[in-house]
Amino acid sequence: MIAPFSVSPLPQIRFGDGTVSQLPELTASLGHRALLVTGGMSFRNSPFYSELLAGFRRYQLKWDEFRVEQEPSPKMVDEAVLAFRANGIQVVLGIGGGSVLDAAKAIAGLLPRGASVMDYLEGVGPELAYEGPALPFIAVPTTAGTGSEATKNAVLSVQGAQGFKKSFRHDLLVPRYAVVDPQLLATCPPALIAANGMDALTQLLESLVSTRANPFSDALAISGLEAVRDGLLEWYRDGADTVAGRRCMAYAALLSGITLAQVGLGSVHGLASPLGAFFPIPHGVVCGTLVAEATRINLRALRERAPDSVALEKYAQAGRLFSGDGSCPRDEAGDRLVTILEDWTRQLELPRLAHYGVRETDFAAIVGNCRGSSMQTNPIVLSDGEVRELLSARL
Repeated sequence: MIAPFSVSPLPQIRFGDGTVSQLPELTASLGHRALLVTGGMSFRNSPFYSELLAGFRRYQLKWDEFRVEQEPSPKMVDEAVLAFRANGIQVVLGIGGGSVLDAAKAIAGLLPRGASVMDYLEGVGPELAYEGPALPFIAVPTTAGTGSEATKNAVLSVQGAQGFKKSFRHDLLVPRYAVVDPQLLATCPPALIAANGMDALTQLLESLVSTRANPFSDALAISGLEAVRDGLLEWYRDGADTVAGRRCMAYAALLSGITLAQVGLGSVHGLASPLGAFFPIPHGVVCGTLVAEATRINLRALRERAPDSVALEKYAQAGRLFSGDGSCPRDEAGDRLVTILEDWTRQLELPRLAHYGVRETDFAAIVGNCRGSSMQTNPIVLSDGEVRELLSARL
């Protein structure tokens, strides 16, 4: 029996080398004045930038530009909306990593209304119901990790002791187009490849074992995990098949965004929210440094308290996939998965939490703020003690 499930809206996806050349035409199909949102200088220093602007001129497009050089905050989004509100923007084009895409997504959602994003953020402020309209948004990732090009949420943060990392989330914010060109990933440095790649892996694995998982999301998660297996280390090491590895990871990141949008995540992303708010730790590093230990603790808790859980077989399926042993028994395959994830964490040189100033005295605040939406779909409810154990193991 296949239980009922639903599929949330998805962008129209254009995937493959050279798809970036379609951007002028796609943008022109949605309006004659665009807001181009980019990151620092990486994309702007590439030949793709000048080719894009030449295409804009060819289609007689007018455009404004906005740069995102740090994780987006509500203040940043509100200031951008105020700055461009009167410019007649009809379409937003975001080209960059997850921070750029999240900022652009939020700006596209608020430009028609001029309201503050604080009105709509989950868990802070009045949490008003968002009713749109949103401007058409085209998402173009230049990193392979967050999957923001396929989601309906824009993650915004305020750092510090009273900080937060929360989502502005609505189906109307789903990009109109997700243009995924692996060529745009060519300049990613190894540390970014490692952190973002482990973010994608974590999103796929947590989606696979989510309490809301279904056959549709499972098929995509497994396909994405296969791509991570084949591509991440090869791309990171700049091996003979680095171009193929890059394509695999662009695909895996895209699928990770689709699956997380459909079924949610788990304990690693539950902890990523307070860790990213209270400390200057990149999101991908949180995922990469915690995923092996989180998997170990989830497996132990499931075996002790929910031995019939389907998540145990799904963890085993991932373990067989990564180990290459399709006949491995369930519990042994799950343990192999943990061992492989630990090995990858070492190979990819992912820092421990203490590197970013996390101390044991911070655990109470972190644990107290980790029970958001992602923790709700973890395959088993973890106790505060188990969450502390997870943090301690990666301190």
